[in-house]
Amino acid sequence: MKINKRIPFVKKLALNLHLQYKKNQTAAHQLSYLFWECTLRCNLNCLHCGSDCTSKDTEPDMPAADFFRAIDSIIQHIDPNKIMVAITGGEPLMRQDLEYCGMELTNRGFPWGMVTNGFMLDEQRLNSLLYSGLRSITVSLDGLSQSHNWLRAKDGAFDRALNAIKLINSVPDLTSDVATCVHHQNINELEELYNVLIAAEVKYWRLFTIFPRGRAKENGLLMPDKELLEQLFEFIKSKKSNQKIVINYGCEGFLGYYEADARDYLFFCKAGINIGSILNDGSISSCPSLRADFIQGNIYKDDFIDVWNNRYQKMRDRSWTKTGICTDCKAYKWCCGNGLHLRTEGDENPMICHWI
Repeated sequence: MKINKRIPFVKKLALNLHLQYKKNQTAAHQLSYLFWECTLRCNLNCLHCGSDCTSKDTEPDMPAADFFRAIDSIIQHIDPNKIMVAITGGEPLMRQDLEYCGMELTNRGFPWGMVTNGFMLDEQRLNSLLYSGLRSITVSLDGLSQSHNWLRAKDGAFDRALNAIKLINSVPDLTSDVATCVHHQNINELEELYNVLIAAEVKYWRLFTIFPRGRAKENGLLMPDKELLEQLFEFIKSKKSNQKIVINYGCEGFLGYYEADARDYLFFCKAGINIGSILNDGSISSCPSLRADFIQGNIYKDDFIDVWNNRYQKMRDRSWTKTGICTDCKAYKWCCGNGLHLRTEGDENPMICHWI
């Protein structure tokens, strides 16, 4: 999938200097970001869902008390003010006790935020979440009306999400961003969507591409190719000098020529290094995009902080990824086999290579 654009010398120098930072961070592995997959229930049925979430999911929500037992073990070892808790799902707003959970996190000293599709967020619910200590929120908006509703498999989803974004942006001091999954159905809408977001006073915009996991692998229209990636990265570059919105590509993988152009930082997959997670069934992992192959324990039988300190070897030593197309790759020292969410045990190659 390579476009074969050479990495400039100055950029190579920056990447080499970045290696020491990554080495130091990996050695220290200080937990700074904790995802809680609080439910697998969702009010939508999105075509790209990596978790296959539905409104009728048979797996019950994790009881709040179970989560807080794990959280309380962390407090004994790490200052809670230094760990951002991101509540995700499923759709977190499906939980009727979300405000209680937020307040309990706040009372324990954890800053917390959430990721939502925005469909269920109205002024009353937002105010109750703010009262519970909500510090940050991400809303997904995946193209213009028709594209967004198609991906989310729900009429009216675009209007609901955009209304939620406008409502959020009316709140002073609430950190927020918009996340957009880019694919072949919406790549040519980005310019118009950019203007929609400016009108909605959005300050931060993250663009992602979709990888083949869950329901997404069933739809070829969702998978990126080199033409889509180059078009996307060039679009982001073209907007960098315009300060109306801070726009970045997500932490999907190493971008080669486009490193530091398509996003404001150099690639570093922090799964298991600074990022941990507690999944709905109690599994201990890193970012929720990493499933069975990367489970390190379970809060129902293990102490979270013990697992964090003494496991995660597979994420902190990634030499096992030097296989297949990565074996002789000149960029491997910077990439280390790409993001771990693109790796499946037993496969030689990552699902996607972004080095173009």
